[in-house]
Amino acid sequence: MSTSVRECLELQLLEMDMLFSMFPRKEDIVVKGVNSLSILQRYLEGTYESLPPSIEFNVFIKTDDLKEKTELHVYLPHSYPTKEPQLFVRSGALDKLQHNDLNKCLTTYINSLERGDLCITNAIQWLTDNISSYVEKSKLNNGNEADVKKVSITFHRMWIYSHHIYRQELRKKILDCAKQLHLTGFCLTGKPGVICIEGDKERCEEFWRDIRYPNWKHISCKHTESQEVTDSMDSLRLFQSFEELTFEAHGDYGLRNDYHMDLGQFFEYLRRHQSEHIFQILFGIEGKSSSDSFAE
Repeated sequence: MSTSVRECLELQLLEMDMLFSMFPRKEDIVVKGVNSLSILQRYLEGTYESLPPSIEFNVFIKTDDLKEKTELHVYLPHSYPTKEPQLFVRSGALDKLQHNDLNKCLTTYINSLERGDLCITNAIQWLTDNISSYVEKSKLNNGNEADVKKVSITFHRMWIYSHHIYRQELRKKILDCAKQLHLTGFCLTGKPGVICIEGDKERCEEFWRDIRYPNWKHISCKHTESQEVTDSMDSLRLFQSFEELTFEAHGDYGLRNDYHMDLGQFFEYLRRHQSEHIFQILFGIEGKSSSDSFAE
């Protein structure tokens, strides 16, 4: 007999209690969404009718032989543990290669476990047992590259399109994530929604991975631009900070929440930042000034 979503959520709440017992300090396990667990509890008690938000949290793991903690990001779909969780490890002690290898091996390990069984504690134990070996490989890689006078860095720019960006919670997450990763660019709110981020390629990819939790629908990366640099990448930036853009609605839509943003104003903004070429890539039409109208 298949396990219902309600049964899965009951198991998830049970596992969260176990994790809080393992990590009693607040700074060692941080749940995203201050009310997410209380909403889940109310749902299971029958006092909250809508399906609660998925549980998403970070666990900070300290091992005896490492100076800094390792961060394990966890996202639990509603059907976990019958469906595998989404896990991602971050550590300042790992280089890019070992980051990738570690996360691939962790995913392989989790996929090898029996579905239907809680496995986050298993993932934590696996990470505790194996993180040191990946750190040592990173040190060896760094030692082999010590004689290289100039290290090449990839400057990256991503143009991301969404059907719309409205929710305040999502807009805050986008701004906070970009600032934490030291990325520049913008987020155009409304309908359609557009995000541009630029900076170190690895950080851009981390941003793209983070904002898609939990499985954001109707979003895609339309275009990317990359360039190898050995000095500062600041000269390649088109934007000096990360900002949120809001333009007037196209047409008189009153208080409706499905309005289209004025694409003419957006095209002028792109032109001021030497990016007017991207308009056709995003929307499939030629850009026009705000004095002209756009076909919807």
